This record gives sequence, structure tokens and C-alpha cells, in this order.
Amino acid sequence: MMTTVEKVLILKGIDLFAAVPGEELVAIALIAEEVRAAAGDTVLEEGDHGDALYFVVDGKARVHKGERTVAELGARAVFGELALLDPGPRSASVEALTDLTLLRIGRDDFVEILVARPEVPLAVIRMLARRVRKAIE
Repeated sequence: MMTTVEKVLILKGIDLFAAVPGEELVAIALIAEEVRAAAGDTVLEEGDHGDALYFVVDGKARVHKGERTVAELGARAVFGELALLDPGPRSASVEALTDLTLLRIGRDDFVEILVARPEVPLAVIRMLARRVRKAIE
């Protein structure tokens, strides 16, 4: 299990939290749950109800719609962010390509972060805009 200090260091390296002061990252680290998945495991299933955001700490994952790979994710990647903004079904599946270590933050906890730290929603919007641009290319 990761310590709170280790979680803070990981979160500090993620673009989403780049503008959040270290002392406030402690509160976020305390609500971030460590999750592990073995290579080949499905982390998220397309169509399932989304209720959390995930950060890749270690390992690689594949985002896919059916057989089509949408993206491959490595350390510091973020996925599941749409579930925080829209409680609709997951738009893609995520499969562990290698053993994965993830941090998971549930929607209710993340909403509290969004309210308390105005720079975080802006970072989420920037991240989504980059993904839309990349999809259009």
C-alpha cells in the first residue's frame, strides 16, 4: 500500500493537479484509493455506470471501443474523467496491458475537490479539449 506522501508525489506529477499546492494535495491523497489490476484484467467496461476517475501510477493500459484501440496509457495518464462530469455510461473500456497500479477518486469526493479548488475544473476542461483536438486529427 502506498503512503499518503507517495500519493502526494504521484498527484503532483499529474497535469490535472499541477496548480494545486502540496499541502492541499494531502487532502486529495487521503481520498485517493489505491487499486491494482493484473495484466489482461478489464478495469472499466464500456456501457457501465461511471463513478470514478483513475490515475495510472505504474503499468500500461489500453482504452478501446470493441476491438479498436483508442489510446494506450502509461504512468501519469488519467482516465474516467467523463464519469465525473456526466453520470452516463462509460464511453470505452480500459484493459490492463501489464500489471497496473492506479489511484481512484470517486465522483462525490472529486466534486468536493472541484468546488474547493477552482483551478482543477479548468484543468479538467483543458484535458478534455486536448482529447477532442486529438480525436479530430
